[in-house]
Amino acid sequence: MDDAIAQLRTTNPQSQPRSLSRWRPTRATSADSAAAERGERGAPGHSGGRFARVVRGADTDPRWARPALLGLLLLTAIAYFYNLTASGYANSFYSAAAQAGSHSWKAFFYGSSDAANAITVDKPPASLWAMALSIRVFGLNSFAILLPQVLMGLATVGVVYATVKRYFGAAAGLLSGAVMSLTPVAVLMFRFNNPDALLVLLMALGAWATMRSIEKGSAKWMMLVGVFIGLGFLTKTLQVLLVVPFFGIAYLVAANTTLRRRVVGAVAGVAAMVLSAGWWVAIVELVPASMRPYIGGSQDNSFLSLTFGYNGFGRLNGNETGSVGGGNGWGTTGIGRMFSSQIGGQISWLIPAALVLLVAGLVIRGRRPRTDLRRAAYLVWGGWLLVTGLTFSFMAGIFHEYYTVALAPAVAAVVGMGAAEAWEKRDGWFGRGTLAAATVAASVWGWVLLSRTTAYGDWLRFGVLAVGLAAAALMLGLNLLHRKAIPFVVAGAIVAGLAGPAAYSWTTLQTGHVGSIVTAGPSTGGMGGMGGARGGTPPTGGFGGAPGQGTNGTGGTNGTTPGAPGGTNGGTNGGTTGAPGGTTGGATGTGQTGGMGGLLNASTPNTAVVAALQADSSKYTWAAAAIGSQNAAGLQLGSGQPVMSIGGFNGSDPSPTLAQFKQYVAEGKIHYFLAGGGMGGATGGGSNTASQISSWVTANFKSVTIGGTTFYDLTQPLSGS
Repeated sequence: MDDAIAQLRTTNPQSQPRSLSRWRPTRATSADSAAAERGERGAPGHSGGRFARVVRGADTDPRWARPALLGLLLLTAIAYFYNLTASGYANSFYSAAAQAGSHSWKAFFYGSSDAANAITVDKPPASLWAMALSIRVFGLNSFAILLPQVLMGLATVGVVYATVKRYFGAAAGLLSGAVMSLTPVAVLMFRFNNPDALLVLLMALGAWATMRSIEKGSAKWMMLVGVFIGLGFLTKTLQVLLVVPFFGIAYLVAANTTLRRRVVGAVAGVAAMVLSAGWWVAIVELVPASMRPYIGGSQDNSFLSLTFGYNGFGRLNGNETGSVGGGNGWGTTGIGRMFSSQIGGQISWLIPAALVLLVAGLVIRGRRPRTDLRRAAYLVWGGWLLVTGLTFSFMAGIFHEYYTVALAPAVAAVVGMGAAEAWEKRDGWFGRGTLAAATVAASVWGWVLLSRTTAYGDWLRFGVLAVGLAAAALMLGLNLLHRKAIPFVVAGAIVAGLAGPAAYSWTTLQTGHVGSIVTAGPSTGGMGGMGGARGGTPPTGGFGGAPGQGTNGTGGTNGTTPGAPGGTNGGTNGGTTGAPGGTTGGATGTGQTGGMGGLLNASTPNTAVVAALQADSSKYTWAAAAIGSQNAAGLQLGSGQPVMSIGGFNGSDPSPTLAQFKQYVAEGKIHYFLAGGGMGGATGGGSNTASQISSWVTANFKSVTIGGTTFYDLTQPLSGS
């Protein structure tokens, strides 16, 4: 601890209080310390060389730096791999698409939901590529699906550490890496198969490359930034662009080169971004629709329409054609949204402290030269935090708690940078006051968040508050303390800030998470998430009678939104239940009526259903068809055979049309049609093609019961039909 704090000392030993004067770097010269203060090349933790030097350490690093980093990464790996397969297929929607990509290179390229390429998922395919390749190596299983996400999480922790360390020292990098590792929503999403894990890694790499481009005044580095952003676009479309404004502003303001070259570098970065994403978009848009799968989530089979509509501006204004629960159905918007009972425990633990440290850091660096690298770092990471946080707070369209993982690297970096900056100024009132204010903000807000759950009793929340306030008070008198007491004060501040998120993260590790919407930590009495599960095992669900025989579903424990007609009961901590004919909303519910699964989760078919789908499967292009992607995903993952998703995720896409479906049936390409399931009708202005197909099937084909589940055999038409 002594060496760690010494890394952050001020540059003038004569200005140190008597009790602190012996806290000096053991391996860095005073010139190096001065360079570190200015954020220049040659500073401790800021030596040149390849990115890989971060792992083995720079020559000027303190002795503890490399072991500490390796220890952080090892502990993070152990935590992230722990109990990993408890989530089963996690989000079956993406797992089925990854399985399809492992069987068909065409499905791999487009991100199709099935290997026969009927329709794609409603996102670009970059995150699916990693999972599909893993499945090709390890086979279809939970570990193969979730392994890439864990590796992305470890990489993100390393990138945040490396970027902060380079300009603020090893102690700052280590603190940032620890905050990143322990953020509850990050622990959740780096063990889950939504696209957000890859998106966050690519944004963090973009920040790292931006800082290098500023340092070197290099257009080549800005082109690398563009590549990372472009790949982020191929992961989750426009969300990645939230980090771009301040990446660009920081480069234009602070890059170590002339104005003309800064402008050229910015243009080069934009060009690289367009090219790294545009090649795939151009292929999809130029290939005739008859030669590729339908673009899921769109109403007109256009990826550009999907990008700027359902996945773009519709997320901001709530006008999302084909969506469910749009408008204000995704929670109250406003400046306090990130701190609400639904979202606060996911991400907001250190946001108040980060804002205090961001302001203080900008004040401290305010009059530095234009090329000051530390001020540029505040622009990069602080701009990311503010723009993304405000966008999430006010967007009126689809919003889920786990989206906030995109804030985690920015919060972590700002906390590490600001704490280091304030520590270097601790011999003055401003530095000590900043450290005390940040500690108070973290401990008080941690106490508030812990007060929203009964999972940990009173001891943790009052302990966090007491330790944090005591550490803050001692921070104010830091110059009066004996040097041997200082490590305990610093440790107390760190423990007060990280104990709450660590507890939430530990709870997250204990349970599996399944469905389309998941949340970290224990229940706090909020909505919980529609159809998602905090814990438990993946639902086995059930299959039931024909459409229309179900009863109204009810929300699960801690849920607030009732199920749609025909759904079954929501599971524990589920917010809503399945859609018409669906099964569970949460992990512990059981299916009773209608089709398999539900709108936001899939169920596992029993052995009789699997055997029926696999029988003579080589004769058919699709072993079955089902309304809604989750219903199709359950059948596909269970049987290993392609299953057509009618209407895409919500059942509201016009794919296939009734005429196309009739043609497929006439050509003998589909064996079974799953009764019920999905929305089956127009949703949020979407198509009602799925309802038309369902009505035509039920009127013209024989129903069969397989393992207690109602299907229609499309090879057995009713007499006279």
